[in-house]
Amino acid sequence: MPQPFRIEVSQATINAILRKVRSYEWHEAPQGPGLEDSWAYGANLKYMRELCRYWVENYDWFHWQDELNRFAQFQAEVDGIALHFYHEPGSGTAPLPLILSHGWPGSVFEFLHIIDRLAHPERHGGDVRDAFTVIVPSLPGYGFSGKPVRPISPRTIARMFDTLMTDVLNLPGYIAQGGDWGSAVSGWMGYEGKGCRAIHLNMMGWRTPADAPQSEEEKEHAARAEQLFNMEGAYFREQSTKPQTLSYAMMDSPVGACAWIVEKFYGWSDIRSDFEAVYSKDQLLTNVMIYLVTRSFNTATWLYRGLFEDMSGEPVPPGARIERPVAIARFPVDLIPFPPRSQVERSMNVVRWSEFTEGGHFAALERPDDIVYDIQSFGRGFR
Repeated sequence: MPQPFRIEVSQATINAILRKVRSYEWHEAPQGPGLEDSWAYGANLKYMRELCRYWVENYDWFHWQDELNRFAQFQAEVDGIALHFYHEPGSGTAPLPLILSHGWPGSVFEFLHIIDRLAHPERHGGDVRDAFTVIVPSLPGYGFSGKPVRPISPRTIARMFDTLMTDVLNLPGYIAQGGDWGSAVSGWMGYEGKGCRAIHLNMMGWRTPADAPQSEEEKEHAARAEQLFNMEGAYFREQSTKPQTLSYAMMDSPVGACAWIVEKFYGWSDIRSDFEAVYSKDQLLTNVMIYLVTRSFNTATWLYRGLFEDMSGEPVPPGARIERPVAIARFPVDLIPFPPRSQVERSMNVVRWSEFTEGGHFAALERPDDIVYDIQSFGRGFR
C-alpha cells in the first residue's frame, strides 16, 4: 500500500553541505588563449567558482523543497525497495496512465515543471482530452527511493516499475517515457512489461542483441558514435567498473559531486551560446542537491555496474524486437545520438518519429514544450 511522502531535509544537513562548499580549496586549471571559458578539460574552473559562490550566497534549498513538495508523493515497497514517486491524477474522464523515468545524472526534478501540463492540459491552453495520470518515480538508489544492497540493472528496475504501475497503482495500459537510463527502463517495460501499452523515448536505451550496422548510413553513424563515446565516455567506464572507488571522493565533496554532474549537463546539452540560457543555476543546483541530501551519489552510479552483472531474466534472443508501439523523439545533441531510423526499426516497432532542431539529452528540462507536445500527440492514438 503506498504511503504518503514529503521531502523534509533538516537545516543541519544543508548547513553541513554549505560548510564544505565554503571551505573548498580551489586548485589550478589549464591556462592559455581561449581556455578561461573552455570545458575541454572537464568542468570549467571559472564557472564552478561562480556557481559555488551562488550556492553559498543565494541558493535557497527550502524554496525548491517546497516546489518538490507541490505534487502528491508516495513510497511503496516493491521487491524489498521503497520506491518514491509522484502521482498526479489527470483531468477529465479517461486520462491515460503515463510513467516518466529519469536517468543519470538526473532526477525527478527533470519532470517537475511538466507534470501539471501533462496531467491538466486544459490549465495551459490545451485540450482536457489529452490528459494523463502522471507517475514520476525516483530510480532505486536515486534520490528519495530506497537503495539496493548491490548493483541492479535497468531490466530489474523495469520489472519493479511495471509492478508499481500494474499491481500497486492499478494503472495497466500505461505509456512509459524516458531518456538516459529511463530509456533503457522504458524499453524493457515495452519489451516484457505486463501492463505496458506503448513507449516514448528520447534516447536509444534498448536494442536487439547482435544487431550490427548494415547500410553505409548506419556504419557512418556507428563510427561517429564510437568517436563521441571515446571522448565523453570516461565517466561510464569508471562507473561501470569501479564505482565504489569514485564514491569515496564524491560522497565527501559537494563541490566534486557538483562538478561531476554539471559537466554532463554542459556536455550533453544543446549549448549554442550561454550555458545559463539553457539551465539556471537554481536548476543545476537543485538536481545536484537531491543527490547530496539523500546521500545517493554512490548507489546511483551502481546502475552502470548493474548493467553488466545483474543478468536476471531469460537471455534476449538475437533479432528480438519491441513489438508494442514506440515513439521516438530525436533531439540533435546527445551523448550517443539515435542511429538512423532503419536501424532503430530493427529493434522497435516505431510508429512515430519526431525530429527536433534544438535540444539535447535532458529534453524535459531543455525543451519542455517539444516533449510535452510529442507525448500528447503520441497519446492520442491510444484514447
